[in-house]
Amino acid sequence: MRRFILVTAALFIVAAAFAQMSDQQLIEELKRYSTSGLSQEQVLSELASKGVTREQLERIKAQYDASKAASSGSIATPENRVRESAATGPDQVVVVNAPTQGPGEVFGRTLFSSKNLTFQPSLNLPTPENYQLGAGDEIIVDIWGNSEYNFRQRISPDGNIHIPNIGPVFLNGLDIKEASTKIRRAFSRIYSDLAAASPKTYIKTSLGNIRSIQVNIMGEVTLPGTYTLSSFATVFHALYSAGGINEIGSLRDIKVYRGGKIIAETDVYDYLLRGDNSGDIILKEGDLVRVEPYKKRVHLTGAVKRPMWYELKDNEPLETLIQYAGNFTSNAFKKNIRLTRKGDTELKVYTIESEIFDSFMLKDGDEVIADQILGRYENRVSISGSVFRPGDYALDSSIKTLKDLVTKAEGPTEEALLTRVLLYRENADLTTRVESIDLEKLLNGTKPDINLAKNDRLFVPNKNELRDELFITLAGEVKRPDNYPFVHSMSIEDLILQGGGLLESASRARVDVSRRIKNPLSTEESLVQSEVFSFTLHRGFIVNGDKNFTLRPYDIVIVRRSPGYEEQKNVSINGEVLFGGTYTLVEKEERISSVIKRAGGLTTGAYIKGARITRIMTPDEYAQMQATLKLTRDRGRGSDSISVESLNLSGVYQIGFDLAKALSNPGGEDDLVLKAGDELTIPGMNNVVKISGAVMYPNAVAYSRDMNMSDYIKNAGGYGFRARKNRAYVVYMNGKVSKGPSSRIEPGCEIIVPYKPERDKMNTGEILGVSTSIASIAALIMAIIK
Repeated sequence: MRRFILVTAALFIVAAAFAQMSDQQLIEELKRYSTSGLSQEQVLSELASKGVTREQLERIKAQYDASKAASSGSIATPENRVRESAATGPDQVVVVNAPTQGPGEVFGRTLFSSKNLTFQPSLNLPTPENYQLGAGDEIIVDIWGNSEYNFRQRISPDGNIHIPNIGPVFLNGLDIKEASTKIRRAFSRIYSDLAAASPKTYIKTSLGNIRSIQVNIMGEVTLPGTYTLSSFATVFHALYSAGGINEIGSLRDIKVYRGGKIIAETDVYDYLLRGDNSGDIILKEGDLVRVEPYKKRVHLTGAVKRPMWYELKDNEPLETLIQYAGNFTSNAFKKNIRLTRKGDTELKVYTIESEIFDSFMLKDGDEVIADQILGRYENRVSISGSVFRPGDYALDSSIKTLKDLVTKAEGPTEEALLTRVLLYRENADLTTRVESIDLEKLLNGTKPDINLAKNDRLFVPNKNELRDELFITLAGEVKRPDNYPFVHSMSIEDLILQGGGLLESASRARVDVSRRIKNPLSTEESLVQSEVFSFTLHRGFIVNGDKNFTLRPYDIVIVRRSPGYEEQKNVSINGEVLFGGTYTLVEKEERISSVIKRAGGLTTGAYIKGARITRIMTPDEYAQMQATLKLTRDRGRGSDSISVESLNLSGVYQIGFDLAKALSNPGGEDDLVLKAGDELTIPGMNNVVKISGAVMYPNAVAYSRDMNMSDYIKNAGGYGFRARKNRAYVVYMNGKVSKGPSSRIEPGCEIIVPYKPERDKMNTGEILGVSTSIASIAALIMAIIK
């Protein structure tokens, strides 16, 4: 009080300015003059001399006290008006993994076990008018207008809030509207304008952070116990907090006790099926939520939209169960329903007709089955095949006979075979029989019409489908060789024209036609397999042969290749010739000497002994090489020095020959005939010898006329480990090979020393096994000798 008197003394010094300020501005000014050194008496004297009334002093003192309390966090600022609760947070709620809602589950039981549906109340909605305040609730009071003031305080355990300069105000048990009236009346003692007929100062009371309550959840829940919840919490949120209803719990018999009395009974089906949440009431401190065991559960399966278990009340008939299941599906048999009921000693089956669905009462454990309609038709006839509108039709007043059905299908098509149509009919045992009918006579009235029966099926054959696919084959030197559909009166010229005409390589001197031998009445084998006709063409027309010849189905027309037609064949010559490059062979058997002559002859630097030919394999040669390699692999590596994997598989090979003999004796054995794609290479002098394979240091050594194979191998460090000395061989530049130590060495050649094959060594066990076998054989021999 002393500090207040000291601070308010400054009011008398600036009275004129204060008269125009609001209460909040006056408080700020008092704070600024609080260090002026005036005593309490001086402050009071100054205030009185300036005309400040006692009411104003009390109001200012209350506001000043509240502003001091604000320093400890009691001012209601916009930032801290978000409502909070001390109740159990979401991380403390028991969440049970929700079982899949399938046919074996109880309808609605997973409602309180889902992570996506917690029923947690929103704390930031307007306060319900019927919400009753209690200890722990926070009250926020806002005053504005001529005076501004903010106040917030929690209700104490004895039910009061304490307003500075006013005293305690009891709010426990009041709703927010009643509390607002009581708080307005209390503040009117300080702010008299609040009670005026036309006030200029206004007040609003709202609920801040809400209290938490303790609720007991008992009975058939997953985790019964006492839970701390928000004071806004409802029955559903409480059940969710307890992990939901267990396997024997009832969804339709949930009771809320308050003060020992039942105040509400909750039926979850009201919420699930009708959206009625009136049973989901707000709980209060000390309430007891109890889930009773179920009394009646019925299993509904079959042709309903939600086949599963349902909990029923005593007064709910079969029709209610069907409604709970979403009603029948579109393919359900609705005339009656089958039911299996458990008796005292055995099961009993019931058939419930639709007329008593609304009165037939079910019992706990009943198994109800809604059947589907039969998958067959009661009035269907069908027509297929060569008619314009094939399909299923209704057997009714418009379709009674076979003629009616054909007419409804808009009649047969042009290719229909009318003399023998097939009518498939059902026997009494549902097997099928077929009747052959002359539809042509039936339609023109020369044969009586046939009455149709349920499930009759009429098939009208197609003439074209009964015939083989007729075609003619065109092959040989034409642009589009292929099979072509047979057309009556087609000539050879017509077919060739359809095939795009003749190629440049085609022979007009001979066109062959082969024809099948057909004799369906023959009873013995014929040695003649086909007929062959030959023709000569000129400008696309037959000039030699039957000019009126027409083709028949399955004829094969072959246009031969002209023997006088040849495409250019090229070879290439590279290296030491005057005019290297590509040359076209002039003759079929043009030889090496001729092409070298056309290339201007050899240069002075040509090394004749190294000349070689590289030739492309023909398909037959390549296939033969592949077969040889496969045979080599199957036999294993053997003692050959060259690995199979290292062989040249590129589809080309080299031909070794003696160019000197070819040039000195044109047309002789060494003067080889060239083929298309051959590559003739004439190298220059290469004065080194290469040593490779099983030697210590493979390298190349300068050629010396005085050195033999052994000398060159010594220059490569000698033989290496696993070297097959007696299998060494020489590969010359022209592709020839010579084996043995006495082979002559020429410039540019390569000496290759093969490796010995690797041998698999026997381990200790194998050695012992062989030794034991030998000993056993020896003992056997000795026994025989004796």
